Amino acid sequence: MVEPIKMTTRQEREEILNEAGYNPFLIKAENVIIDLLTDSGTGAMSAAQWGGVMVGDESYAGSKSFYHFKETVQDLTGYKNIIPTHQGRAAERILFGIIGKPGKFIPNNAHFDTTRANIEHVGATAQDLPIAVAKEPSTIDPFKGNMDTASLRAYIKEKGAENIPLVMITVTNNTGGGQPVSLANIRETSQICKENKIPFFIDACRFAENAYFIKIREKGQENRTVKEIAQEMFRLADGATMSGKKDGHVNMGGFLALNNDEWAEKARNLLILTEGFPTYGGLAGRDLEAYAIGLKEVLDEEYLKYRIRSVQYTGEKLTAAGIPLILPTGGHAIYIDALNFLPQIPRAQFPGQVLSCELYLAGGIRGVEIGSAMFGKSSQAKAYEGLELVRLALPRRVYTQSHMDYVCEVLIEVYKNRSALKGLKMTYEAPALRHFTARFSKVTL
Repeated sequence: MVEPIKMTTRQEREEILNEAGYNPFLIKAENVIIDLLTDSGTGAMSAAQWGGVMVGDESYAGSKSFYHFKETVQDLTGYKNIIPTHQGRAAERILFGIIGKPGKFIPNNAHFDTTRANIEHVGATAQDLPIAVAKEPSTIDPFKGNMDTASLRAYIKEKGAENIPLVMITVTNNTGGGQPVSLANIRETSQICKENKIPFFIDACRFAENAYFIKIREKGQENRTVKEIAQEMFRLADGATMSGKKDGHVNMGGFLALNNDEWAEKARNLLILTEGFPTYGGLAGRDLEAYAIGLKEVLDEEYLKYRIRSVQYTGEKLTAAGIPLILPTGGHAIYIDALNFLPQIPRAQFPGQVLSCELYLAGGIRGVEIGSAMFGKSSQAKAYEGLELVRLALPRRVYTQSHMDYVCEVLIEVYKNRSALKGLKMTYEAPALRHFTARFSKVTL
């Protein structure tokens, strides 16, 4: 299906953004021209998926659609227990509600926002251990998403294996620019976990994109299918969480999959409290049916080639114009290096948020800040020191080359006039995941 794009003037967008407290999350979707806020649940389903919707089994318990979904996930992952949830953060909440508490530590190559929030909500500590080059936006490396395995070994020794209920690796690394993790790095991380008797989990939101990068970039993997690579990725771990709204090609859905029967029993008990019966987990049968089909379609290598090439195309145009990006481009998004884009704006005045707002003002484009607004905390004495990015995430099977050409034109125009931009100050923040509902105002001198 298609829908019309509502065009707005800059004056109209100024009023809209002011009413939204300079937070693009709070803008009505109908007032956005090109929506690159997220690739989560915003893609287009296929004809086969819509056909699946029509035959979805809505039985409360034991529906045929659940068993189709279960068989699909088991074929892909090899895990014994498959627990559907309404989206990925629900799987995270259940998992960390079981194994997390104060005094526990969860290392990752880089936790994204909801993963970190669910760990911190139960009092545990979320620790990022990216490789050093991941902090260098313009440095080219094929697998900038990798876990720093030397740091992981040191972290386990420092905290004690008994205080680390699991190690997680996010594929692709969203916080670090949508960068892939190599199969060799997953193998090494898996081996470290086995040596220390620590369970190893994968945050699998973009597993297919990661597997495709392995195929085209990692020596010795070029003759394997993406599915074969993905299956090995999963089988090197003990379990996974997934938001199906990414590489599941659905608008809503997720899962927790694992081999540990004791954890699975506890997870199902929590699931029943808040999500639903274990064979639907907060999803309609039609959603489970579409999800099962999507998990097969996402492994189509022609689709993945086009998907990743679309991101590369956009990155090439912007790089040619001198716009600082995370390089190489990742699988699902363009990440603009806001610190180098707006060097005149100090960290305390949220340069990423400023750039995100200006993209909306200049062209009605909605992106998302990934930096001090998303991950910083006003309660911390030390300022946020991670990357300061603006992510433009491409919904799957939605926008064309002409749409992305428009995005490039707007960004280039903003870049030419960047010296005139001023900072923002935060006027409201929630206690967790503050970037979703925060409000800002302009800094006045």
